[in-house]
Amino acid sequence: MPFFRSTQQSLRISISFAVVASCIASSLCRAAEGPNFVFIQGEGQGWASTSVQLDPAEPESKSSDFWTPNLERLAREGVRFSNFYAPSPRCTPSRATYLTGISPARLGMTFTASGGDTGHALIEPPVVSELPREVTTIAELLKSAGYATAHYGKWHVGRADPRVHGFDESDGATSNSGPENSRNPNPKQAYGMTDRGIAFMKRQVAANKPFYLQLSHYGGRSQADAKPETFETVLERGLGRNDRNMEAAAVVLDMDITIGLLLDALNELGIADNTYVIYTADHGTPGRNGPLQGGKGGLWDGGIRIPLFIRGPLARANAHCRTLVTGADLVPTVADLAGLKDQVAAEVEGGSLRNVLSAPDTGTVSRPNDGLVFHFPHYDKDPLGPVSAIVLHNFKLLRIYERDQNMLFDLPQDMGERNDLAATNPSLVDKLDKQLTRYLTSIGAKLPFQRESGMAPPSVSNSDRSREDTILKGLDKDSDGQLTQEEIEALPALLRSLDKDKDGSVSREEARGR
Repeated sequence: MPFFRSTQQSLRISISFAVVASCIASSLCRAAEGPNFVFIQGEGQGWASTSVQLDPAEPESKSSDFWTPNLERLAREGVRFSNFYAPSPRCTPSRATYLTGISPARLGMTFTASGGDTGHALIEPPVVSELPREVTTIAELLKSAGYATAHYGKWHVGRADPRVHGFDESDGATSNSGPENSRNPNPKQAYGMTDRGIAFMKRQVAANKPFYLQLSHYGGRSQADAKPETFETVLERGLGRNDRNMEAAAVVLDMDITIGLLLDALNELGIADNTYVIYTADHGTPGRNGPLQGGKGGLWDGGIRIPLFIRGPLARANAHCRTLVTGADLVPTVADLAGLKDQVAAEVEGGSLRNVLSAPDTGTVSRPNDGLVFHFPHYDKDPLGPVSAIVLHNFKLLRIYERDQNMLFDLPQDMGERNDLAATNPSLVDKLDKQLTRYLTSIGAKLPFQRESGMAPPSVSNSDRSREDTILKGLDKDSDGQLTQEEIEALPALLRSLDKDKDGSVSREEARGR
């Protein structure tokens, strides 16, 4: 009898081991057969900041100031989306959502600064500055299925190393100045991260291992941010309307050239047919964004409506999609295409784009909530101040907290958001307002709030005054207590030195030296 029990126990152990081994082998087999993913993220690129006409019916959805032949190539070989919305009009919040599929409002990562009392009518809510470790990223999800993962370029979602969030390789927890803490990380980093990405792909192909590669580009709008030969090309082609635009066009062209290098490498490695290439940006550009109103730092469409291109095995070539999509959709899309749809966390707010990739004209996206919600409870580059918005079907409701006011726009008829329909559509405004409130309440979104009665705004501190005195003294070269014409002409150089992220504008944090 003891021998019989021992035999039974050995048999059970053998069977259990065989089952486990079979599961591991099956998982590895699925991973080896799974598609690869290359996610390229531009920096501050507007809806009409490429040479691709995103919307066939809208000539102004492309720009003659920029030349992006490799994005044109992506558009010819895949699907271009003309109704894609970034999660936020600011860098860090959008990047956090691209990594997690969770909205900035739910994460609490709604801005690039700390929030609080900034001296305005409303007090901003506090901001989470570090991507929470307990949240599952797309890298962690894919890594659990046997994928190799890498992130090169601008991280900007906290100080924790990307390895903490599932990336096998990275440049570290970089911010605007890159791994070398340089004022002008480009063009060196634009080409450097691309070289590192191509080397990473070669190693995975040699190891017969599927991969997820993310390349997040740095900003730059000056001639120093581009290769000299690229700037010469811009001059030869007559790109840009003025010196500033020509410099920005050169930086964009350098990025586009690196995209071409990646696409060529995929062909040379023989994996282009089994690799999804995704390109988008973090938010719109500062200033004008084609026919759209507003830009970076506000919830007008110019700040959040941006390009999206996807090429890959299921993506129909040379196709255009009008379906309403957003940054939170990218994580569930990649998970679905990798065969991991059922492993997506319940907190993920987007839906898979699988159906619209194969059927751009008729495909739909299923999400946990109807409509797209954007929450930006901060004072930044838009005079409206703290705002939230909801887009449902054709309509967009913009909630302005300081004014306690709602605005309503019919986007297909008024993409410039010039004609406020709130007064003539009170029932629709009420419906959308309640839906927006329900969503924000359900996720515990933090709202701006009124200063307590009798509580004065913070006064200018001695350190702020001394900084202002330092700036004045720096301009007043002859120390005569006033600025001459020559000294005034030096102002542009000073303002450019304050523009730390080189996006063409100076934010509140940059002016304060943060």
